[in-house]
Amino acid sequence: MTRGWSCLFYLLVFLTEVLLFGVLILSLVWVYLFRDGFAWNEDVAKQFNLHPVLMITGFIFLMGNAMLVYRLFRCCNKLASKILHTFLYLLAVPCIVVATIAVFDNHNLRNPPIPNLYSLHSWLGLVTMGLFALQFVVGFFSFWILLCCDQGTSNFRANLLPIHSTFGIITFMLAVATAVSGYTEKAIFSLKDPTTNRSTYSEMGVEAVLINTQGAALCALAILVPVIILSRAFQRGWQASVFDQQL
Repeated sequence: MTRGWSCLFYLLVFLTEVLLFGVLILSLVWVYLFRDGFAWNEDVAKQFNLHPVLMITGFIFLMGNAMLVYRLFRCCNKLASKILHTFLYLLAVPCIVVATIAVFDNHNLRNPPIPNLYSLHSWLGLVTMGLFALQFVVGFFSFWILLCCDQGTSNFRANLLPIHSTFGIITFMLAVATAVSGYTEKAIFSLKDPTTNRSTYSEMGVEAVLINTQGAALCALAILVPVIILSRAFQRGWQASVFDQQL
């Protein structure tokens, strides 16, 4: 890339990383300042707090960075980028599993229990987890197992790559939609006046502002990450000669 495109690329990457770290930090701040921290099933209310933080860690922070690996480490060997990409996806798996267990325990161990999988948030979450699992299995099989027969499978892997990349972006966008709907659901159910049991979400207190800020940051990531991934000028080895003249 020339200087103009490089400046734009690193500006977008900087904003994206600020938002990725920012959403993760804000989720921790929210849980510790307003939701009393973490616990396991000895305190199901605090156990639930593992759910948003770990889902943000797995689906947004780790998966977002995993998608950006091939754009960020442009000078590295592609195999090294592939190893880091896979490693970040592997780190996301236990986060998602523990977060799922936490929310089911929170629903099932309450008195009375809360029904599972009834909300739009939970439906979106199931679709997102299903696509994530499919992406992981197909990616691992196609780009690692089939690598043992490099010459014989090179065309198949080359044809599969854009499909894998596209569904990765779709999964990330669904993760953002799931997180935003989850934050909204949590705000409506939890921000209440203890004396009247009336929702205080519309009064825009500090916690409501913090929740909305996380949602806005997630929406910004839903724009920035696909732009960085899909822009031809940011792809490895692409010559942007026509666009360079315009810059």
